[in-house]
Amino acid sequence: MTIKKFILTFFVALTTLVSATSIADAQKGPKPLRVLLVIGGCCHDYATQKDLLKVGIESRLNATVDIAYDGTKTTKPLFEAYSGKDWAKGYDVVVHDECAADITDPVYVENILQAHRNGTPAVNLHCAMHSYRWGNYKEPITAGSDNAHWYEMIGLQSTGHGPKLAVEIKFTDHNHPITTGLNDWTTFTNEELYNNVKFLGAQGLAEGTQLVKDKTTGVDNVVKNTVVWTNLYGPNQTRIFSTTLGHDNKTVGDDRYLDLVTRGILWATNKISADGQPQAGYGAKK
Repeated sequence: MTIKKFILTFFVALTTLVSATSIADAQKGPKPLRVLLVIGGCCHDYATQKDLLKVGIESRLNATVDIAYDGTKTTKPLFEAYSGKDWAKGYDVVVHDECAADITDPVYVENILQAHRNGTPAVNLHCAMHSYRWGNYKEPITAGSDNAHWYEMIGLQSTGHGPKLAVEIKFTDHNHPITTGLNDWTTFTNEELYNNVKFLGAQGLAEGTQLVKDKTTGVDNVVKNTVVWTNLYGPNQTRIFSTTLGHDNKTVGDDRYLDLVTRGILWATNKISADGQPQAGYGAKK
């Protein structure tokens, strides 16, 4: 074989190999979304909920959920996952489901927030809204103030909740990819409706309503608050999805709740179609 024929044969073989590899990679589809679930702390059955969320997300999406769990059941859970400057590197989204009301170290919190300012999306569930707060946090905060930074990422300031009752959920924006096609529903009885103190960029998607009996008059008062929303955070307009729902195990294990959370993950990672379905390759593996 002449050198010219050899070179030609070599390049044909190499081209065939590269083409076959590209086809095989295309058939495999996109890599799974890498999800970091940070969960633990006070006041909830996180030992159960971490598994409900992992199974619920992975059964609905082409995703791998890594769990960073703190089982101390205090208001000061500290997570090794947050150590290091590049703690979120390699993850497509971080799900915050911690209850850390008394973690007040600005350096620790700033390190968490910096990852989201740099572009790592976040999904915030339930007690994440009542975490990392200090100062006079029960009053409406001022944007840019020392105790506003966590609320600014979330997009809404909440400081407390009402009694443990059912929450009636009504979607207020049916055209958003997260909510399109979803039906209004009512949670089981042991759920909490978080208050809305101040909006900081949040775009509401659903309202929650409770009938709360006045202790003095015995009259049922209607209490309404936004319970599902999105936010664009920081210089990179990082996508942030939040819901205050998720107190009780029955809520967290409810298919309707898990559908909502997984759509929030898809929206945050920009992998959702206009009809609310995962983009090609990001649906559940069959």
